[in-house]
Amino acid sequence: MFNLLKTKTNLKQLEIIAKKLANKSLIGDIYLLSGELGAGKTTFIRFFIYSIFARNLIKKPNSIKSPSFPIMINYPVKNFEVFHYDLYRLSNENEIQELNIFENLKENITLIEWPQMIINNLQTDSYFLINLEIINPRERRIKIAHTHNKHLDNEF
Repeated sequence: MFNLLKTKTNLKQLEIIAKKLANKSLIGDIYLLSGELGAGKTTFIRFFIYSIFARNLIKKPNSIKSPSFPIMINYPVKNFEVFHYDLYRLSNENEIQELNIFENLKENITLIEWPQMIINNLQTDSYFLINLEIINPRERRIKIAHTHNKHLDNEF
C-alpha cells in the first residue's frame, strides 16, 4: 500500500478531503472505509457522493444514510452508479457472494464500509483504503492509501 494522506481533520476538513477525492474519482474506483463506530465513514461517503452528483451537474439525493440494514444502496448518476455497501452486519464470506458486489465493480464507483471481510477476496489489486480514527469528539485522524502509487497532489 502507498500512503497518500495522513492527517488530523475536523468535519469541515473531512468534507474538503472527500470532495477532492470524489472530483478525482474515476469509474471503476473502489474505496474501502474502515474505522470504529462513529469515526465518520458514512459522513465521508455522504460528502463524497454529494460531490459526485455536483460534478455531474445532477440533483443530489435528498439524503445519504448508511446502508446498515439494506447492506447496499445505489445512486444512479449519468452513465454509471455509485454503490454504497455497509458490511457491518455480515457474519461470513458466503453472504458477500449473495450481494453480487464483484459484478458491479468495473462499471461503477464503489464505496464499502467495514471491508474487513472482503478485502482479501476483492478480485482486484487496485483500491483505496481509507481509515478514520476518533481522536476526540471534534477531531479525526484520516489515512488514505492506495494499492498503487496514485498521485493525488498535496492539495488536501
